[in-house]
Amino acid sequence: MELNRDKRVLYGRRRGKSLRKGQQALINQDLPLFLVSIQNEKLDLAALFGPGLGKYWLEIGFGSGEHLAWQAHANPDTGILGCEPFINGVATLLGKLKSDRSTNVRIHPDAAESLIEKLPENTLDRCFILFADPWPKSNHNKRRFVSTSNITALARVLKAGAELRIATDHVNYGAWILWHMLQSNSFDWIAETPEDWRLRSPDWPPTRYEQKAIEKGLKPVYYRFRRNDQPWQ
Repeated sequence: MELNRDKRVLYGRRRGKSLRKGQQALINQDLPLFLVSIQNEKLDLAALFGPGLGKYWLEIGFGSGEHLAWQAHANPDTGILGCEPFINGVATLLGKLKSDRSTNVRIHPDAAESLIEKLPENTLDRCFILFADPWPKSNHNKRRFVSTSNITALARVLKAGAELRIATDHVNYGAWILWHMLQSNSFDWIAETPEDWRLRSPDWPPTRYEQKAIEKGLKPVYYRFRRNDQPWQ
């Protein structure tokens, strides 16, 4: 299957090892069933997912899809958009969705920014950014997804009361995330005690990247922010 790629600069890999025969079959045969088209001026999520769904969530950079697949299976009444340009991860997620028989997922195998800008205002009920590349070198910090412009973009599409979950195992990036989020007037940090950002809630399953970090002795942080009713501009 030939994918339409966004022309914006994308940092990071699109492919890893060559896809196995079964993975390539998933890309060729199953991905078209889940693919999001961003050709129209605005996305109509009700039309994209079909009837019967009361909420819409977004996961940015779903990696191998462990978290997204778990959420889709646990929340069949929720339509979940997933963005991931790494095609090997897309293939892995498709395998999980097929195994779970989940149909409430739509995939954008490219930069999240190009999908977010197509979403209408006040559309999403939840968003996840879990263990994204921290781009630790200072001259690469501009590549980090959490930025003033992207926070503003998310504030536009998240409903008042919607939750934004961000996790990282990188100390510097964790501080960067918190600083940028606290600069925004559109989000409130949901934290009263250290356990609120040191521990995952029961509805927040682990990812493969998180488990690798913990095995190395790293201590992830799990931030939760709530979209308030302030204007997003």
